[in-house]
Amino acid sequence: MKLPVPAPSPEDILAKMLESPEGTRRYVLAHRGGLGPAPNGKYRHWDTFRHLATPTDCAPEEAWFVMKQARRSLYRPLLLKDAKGQPFVYALPNPALEFLHVVDRNAAGSIRGETSLAQVVGPGSRDTYLFRSLVEEAITSSQLEGASTTRKVAKAMIQEGRPPRNRSERMIYNNYQALLFVRRTLDQPLTPAVVFELQRILSENTLDEADGAGRFRRDDEQIVVSDEIGQTLHTPPPADQLKQRLQAMCDFANGGGDEFVPPAVRAILLHFWLAYDHPFVDGNGRTARALFYWSMARQGYWLCEFVSISRILKRAPGAYARSFLYTESDENDTTYFVLHQLRVLVRAIEDLHTYLIRKAAELRAADDLVRRSDWLRAELNPRQLALVNHALKRPDALYTIESHRTSHSVTHQTARTDLLSLTQAGLLEKRKRGRTFIFLPKENLRAQLETGKLAKR
Repeated sequence: MKLPVPAPSPEDILAKMLESPEGTRRYVLAHRGGLGPAPNGKYRHWDTFRHLATPTDCAPEEAWFVMKQARRSLYRPLLLKDAKGQPFVYALPNPALEFLHVVDRNAAGSIRGETSLAQVVGPGSRDTYLFRSLVEEAITSSQLEGASTTRKVAKAMIQEGRPPRNRSERMIYNNYQALLFVRRTLDQPLTPAVVFELQRILSENTLDEADGAGRFRRDDEQIVVSDEIGQTLHTPPPADQLKQRLQAMCDFANGGGDEFVPPAVRAILLHFWLAYDHPFVDGNGRTARALFYWSMARQGYWLCEFVSISRILKRAPGAYARSFLYTESDENDTTYFVLHQLRVLVRAIEDLHTYLIRKAAELRAADDLVRRSDWLRAELNPRQLALVNHALKRPDALYTIESHRTSHSVTHQTARTDLLSLTQAGLLEKRKRGRTFIFLPKENLRAQLETGKLAKR
């Protein structure tokens, strides 16, 4: 990855401008340009800003100076400090306020109206959608860190309760378990012990160092963040600072600080903080993203349990990395990272809306197919309807009691009853594989549903 050109110092630019009368005149011209913190709605780093045309006849450096003055007027200091003791800051320019409005409107509060989103909290559907999102985040978050197995194989592993067969599967399995752990800790404040346990779950049996899970990295481990060719992108703070820094991070996560921080921004900055400190030998990125989910859910953004930010990040991992690099190369300004993550979150919410609209249509179509059978329409529960809909799309699908139980967060007996009832209705075929019963869609499933010729229970 190409490292960004570091932003020039505004003080150095100003000193050069005021060295001569012509420079003073250009200083006045630059101010007359009226550049705000995010010209044209873009919070650009010097790496790209220097190539753009300026609104006046001033040089790029002079326009940068004016824009930086506008940004500095918005800066809010954070408890987080860099390895040299300098504070990180963030700003809330107009693009950030617009994103926050979208997030607040769509991810918190209650759902009103007959929309497809209502299915997320509807009886029998919430757990199904939640399982989908947890699996998706577990897979893509692990893939961002190098896991290479396919989505189909990974999902089947979790659904069927099969033990992981390699390191990639173990990473995904661990990530899924970590997200479940996050959900179980929403009613308690964040502590170093919780963070250690989260990292332990994420990295168990995946590390080269057998004792690396659940502890700080040591001075002699020389942990750095590098790109694919070995170029160092980030050197974390020394190990002897980590205990104090982790406690400060937990204080911030629990609402510490003298100033109000918008809840979504606090969650994003918690993500940045853990990733910047890089306190563990491995699993730092996955731990940071899991903490983001913990913070969002704990602060009332319930919809974020149903979205996958890693799915969006995976589409453009370079932009994710650059948002860190821009911060470190421009006065510790985390606004670059905040804006990137807000944009990712908004896209994830939009993806969820699109998915739910499509699923609502599919479920209606499946319901139309069974409408000719009064008893089936009356007795088919939402879990069974979801399975039938899936089987219509995937005739090669395979179901087990364990996979159905996991997918819908029900008891073993409930899952068994669901599948046996569908078998008795002629929609599934039961076979035995080893010591496990498997259930397959009937070859003529669609035809049976279209003609209404279904077995009677």
